[in-house]
Amino acid sequence: MLPQLSGIEILKQLRHEGNRVPIIMLTAKDTTQDRVEGLDSGADDYLIKPFTLAELAARVRAMIRRRYQVNSSTLRFDDMTIDLAAKSAMRAGQQIELTAKEFALLELLALRAGQVVSRIDIWNHIYDENDDSTSNVVDVYIGYLRRKLEAHGGQRLIHTRRGFGYVLECQT
Repeated sequence: MLPQLSGIEILKQLRHEGNRVPIIMLTAKDTTQDRVEGLDSGADDYLIKPFTLAELAARVRAMIRRRYQVNSSTLRFDDMTIDLAAKSAMRAGQQIELTAKEFALLELLALRAGQVVSRIDIWNHIYDENDDSTSNVVDVYIGYLRRKLEAHGGQRLIHTRRGFGYVLECQT
């Protein structure tokens, strides 16, 4: 129901071009045939309007878990364990007390361990579009998280890639 091409046509074109970007169709088309066509055309999920932001957020989180092949609610990195379901983290057997935003940041970096995550990606992951926080807030939260992860003498796990972003990795 877009002006020139339908969402299905755009989806088919993206998939034909080899684009594997995860796609959730947000639509008013609610018949079983519509859902089947959307999913068979390459959509990863299909959500019918009206929907709540909580449901959309849950579906995005599920898609991220699938994309990064998280088969369990527990992630392990070096001497750190992150429980995604309990929203908790431990390092070297010590519980790490994290705020919701710090946990969201750690979760994002852990799901993309070894990959540089841009400041924009971090911003989009931990803030909503209505947040008017200052531009250095990502750097501030990286600092908070680093201090907490290194509190008991552990090696630095979050590294800066100047001009690119941040990466979770071990540097031995």
